[in-house]
Amino acid sequence: MNGFPHFDQFLTVADRDGALAETSSRAEAALSRRGLLGVTLGAVGAIVFGKTSVAEAADLPASDVDILNYALVLEYLQASFYTEAERSGALSGATARAARVVGATERAHVNAFRHLLGSRAVARPTFDFQGVTEQQRPFLKTAVALEDLAVEAYKGQAPKVRSNAVLAAAVGIHSVEARHAAWMRELFGITPAVSAFDPPASRAKINRIVASTHFIVSRPRMKARNKPHFTG
Repeated sequence: MNGFPHFDQFLTVADRDGALAETSSRAEAALSRRGLLGVTLGAVGAIVFGKTSVAEAADLPASDVDILNYALVLEYLQASFYTEAERSGALSGATARAARVVGATERAHVNAFRHLLGSRAVARPTFDFQGVTEQQRPFLKTAVALEDLAVEAYKGQAPKVRSNAVLAAAVGIHSVEARHAAWMRELFGITPAVSAFDPPASRAKINRIVASTHFIVSRPRMKARNKPHFTG
């Protein structure tokens, strides 16, 4: 099997300067919560839309860099998924339009994180989506799963963020991912919102789910004729 059996193994390979390995335990232990009332919208825009320079980002706590890289890998996964679906040309109607809109948003998230992290950003992995981007129903089913996963992941990491600016950015992206999830759920034909409250997901749970998909691979391997089957 070419896939990494554990998502953490991928992060270890992709971590170019050792920042993740050095700080992951501190990131998991950093449980202090930050109130949102003191965070301005300007801070959100600065960090999400690339106005914060790499030099300023160098002052971020190491544990926040770890969390940002964790989020970046999830954004890589989503951006590549939608990009491949667009390029395959297999989607139609409202689903095709949603893939274009959501894909553009996920690529913007990737660009923002990479700009902020600079040389500390983990490398983009190779993905094998195993043909789900080439059929409408499998695409929608997977899109629902990935968007729900992103919402749970951001919620799970938010209390561990030490920087108010990073926290504001995470909350801002979390709300966008929630809208994506509702949109994909509606297109798939299931209720967009079922519960009044949604629990967060731990990093360990997210890692297990992502690893179980085998979407992240160490070496490309084609499984369908349509191109491009691999993105990133």
